[in-house]
Order: sequence, then C-alpha cells, then structure tokens
Amino acid sequence: MLGSDRVLQRLMALHPKKIDLSLGRIERLLAALGNPQDRLPPAVHVAGTNGKGSTVATLRACLEAAGYRVHAYTSPHLVRFHERIRLAGKLIDEDALLALLKECEEANRGAPITFFEITTAAAFLAFARMPADVVLLETGLGGRLDATNVLPGPGATAITPVSLDHQAFLGDTIAAIAGEKAGILKPGVPAIIGPQRDEAEAVIEARASEIGAPLFRNQREWHCEPRGDGMRYEGARWQLDLPLPSLPGRHQIANAGIAIACLEQMPEFSLSPAALAEGLRHIDWPARMQQLTRGPLVDALPQGWQLWLDGGHNPAAGEVIANVAKGWHDRPLDLVVGMLNTKDASGFLRPLAPYACTLYAVTIPGEENPHPAAEIVASARSVGIPARESKSVDAALHDIAQQPGPARVLICGSLHFAGIVLADNS
Repeated sequence: MLGSDRVLQRLMALHPKKIDLSLGRIERLLAALGNPQDRLPPAVHVAGTNGKGSTVATLRACLEAAGYRVHAYTSPHLVRFHERIRLAGKLIDEDALLALLKECEEANRGAPITFFEITTAAAFLAFARMPADVVLLETGLGGRLDATNVLPGPGATAITPVSLDHQAFLGDTIAAIAGEKAGILKPGVPAIIGPQRDEAEAVIEARASEIGAPLFRNQREWHCEPRGDGMRYEGARWQLDLPLPSLPGRHQIANAGIAIACLEQMPEFSLSPAALAEGLRHIDWPARMQQLTRGPLVDALPQGWQLWLDGGHNPAAGEVIANVAKGWHDRPLDLVVGMLNTKDASGFLRPLAPYACTLYAVTIPGEENPHPAAEIVASARSVGIPARESKSVDAALHDIAQQPGPARVLICGSLHFAGIVLADNS
C-alpha cells in the first residue's frame, strides 16, 4: 500500500457520511491553509449529470495542443487516486500527493470533514503552488454546495446535460437537480450551457438572469453539429470546421461543443483552428465508450471479437450508450453489467434492450453498496433483455466466448466497476 493510500484511508474516517453537501467545512480548512483557491490561474468550472468529465478532457486536450499548461481536477478516479489531480499536464506524483494530504490533515486538526472536501482542498493547494495557465474543475456532486464551488470568480462556467441521478442528495426532479447545478453560475461570468431538457433550461436561465450571468446556450448562442466526416462549430466569434472528437458517440459532439464554447468565451487564450483540431483528435478519457485492445480480458475473447468499456450508470447514460449501439450493425452485442444499489438498473438498461442479445450480471467486488447480480438480472429481464448471473467478469467473458461470433462485448454500469476492470486488464 502506498503512503498516500494510508493517509486517504484515515481521511475517510473524518466524517460519518461519504456525502454531506456543505461549504462551511471546506471554507474553514481552506482558510487554515491560507485560502489557496484565491491564488489560482483562470478556471473553467464544469457541472452537469453526464458529460462533464468528457468536457473537461476535451478542454484539456485543446488547451495543451495550443501549448498551455493545464491543471485539472476530476472525480472519481478509476484505478488510483492520483488520476484526480493533474499538475501542469501530468498526474500528481506520489511524493507530492502524500505531502499535500498530510499538510491538509494537520491543518484540519481532526475536525469533521468529508473525504471529497479535504482532498479538494489538497488539489487547490497543489494548484496554487505550481505555475499553470488555466485550471479545469469538475464538480463532484451537484454544484451549489459542492466543495469545488468556492472559487471567487472562474473565467467560465459550464453545465453539461442535466438528468436524474443522485436524487437522495440533489432532489427528485430534473428542475430541482438543475437548480443545484446552476449554483456554480457567477455574476458576470460566461455560462456555457449544453443540451438541456426544457425544465432544466428554464431553471438555469432563471438563475443566470437573477445573478447576471451571460448565457451561451446550445442551439442558441452556439451550435455544434456533424458535417461530412467532421463537425461544424458556430458561435459568437468562431465559425469552424473541425474533426470529430476522438471519443466515440454523437453525444461527444455536444460535449466538444461545450468545451469549444468555453474557450471561445475566454479570449485571453489564443487557440488556432489547428490546435483545436489537434486536441479533438487526441482526447484522453478512459472508460467512456473505450475500446480495450490489449490485456488479459481482451485475450479471453476469440480473435476478431471486440471488448468495450463504459462507466455510465444512470438512465440518461443508458440512452447515450444506446445511441452508439444503434450504429453497431456488424455483430451481436453482449453486455456485462455491474451497478451500485443506489442506481436505477431498469432505467439504465431499458434503452439498451433493442440492441443487447444477452446480459451477464456481476456483483461488483469490494463495493460497499453493490447491486446484487440477481437483482440486475431481474431488472434486465423486466425490460426484455435475456440475462443471467456471473461470478466475475472473467466468468462472464468465458461464457460469452462460447457463443457464435465474432461479437461485441460491452462492460458497463458503474465507474467503480470500470476502474476494477481497467485494473484487472492492466
């Protein structure tokens, strides 16, 4: 076990709840650390239900292609905590992370604070100490009371599509959840808004009007659509013909549009069309419709088969995956699914029913709140997908490989599950 892992385990015990949305605790700790959040480069703050990580990854790729040094904070991690903090383009190293965590632990003096809050403080401290040109911040949960929402004035804010997820913390309607996401908007700061349902858009627009945040909305102030073999972006200043993003799926065109609209509203950054195109071709964001091409899990399937991985876990993510699967006509699709018991398995699987031949359900190993495989099977059958239980991903792949092929296998249902798969396949 790494030294940072031991400290992270201790930090888990500082609050009885994993999630307790509030800004008071992190503001107290940041004050004890000298308020590093006030000494950051220009920031882009991104909230939303689905697509915020992909949007941050696209922003990072385009900015780095233009030669800028980029700090980034994302969550959750897939394999190692270090993935959450990028300093000037590189994942934070073990020595730096260990020192920061210990410093934050000492400054906190044992006071109640959630794991996400104290680790967010560590990220801000790291960002304030290493020079960079821009900071990209992904909210952890919601927005209004999320620990990242302490910046006095980001350069831009963005809200990716809002849908039902985390209802126990954010509200049980689209409008209520949109209100929490809209809490990141700031007076006078450009607010870039991705595709939204009408009830979400109305809430976001009302909040922006209330505080005086200029709105730049998908299909109004900016457009990003497929064109030929690429895509066309048209906004307030830019009209660009660009390649499709390297992340597959039509939904990634909208996410790329959100990223480009953010950059368009930050004129202090000079980005040529060539830099934007280079960035779009090289977006690095694992477990988002990612094809695995090597490793022991790939080797478990016959030659010519395909293995894909996606961490989506809510009904809107199921629709996104289904839109990709709709274009997969060349071979049958089999699913290997592991989920958390806080998620709507039927809602996630229902859009996939027309495209999935079989589903193998796995109880996520080492997870505190797994959805039992038997219940995933019941949910799958309730929406018309033939399903059975498997003891593990390996066992599921072994059984799938006995069927006629070549086939396409998609492992999905949870980011935590995706992280385990990536670790097992490394």
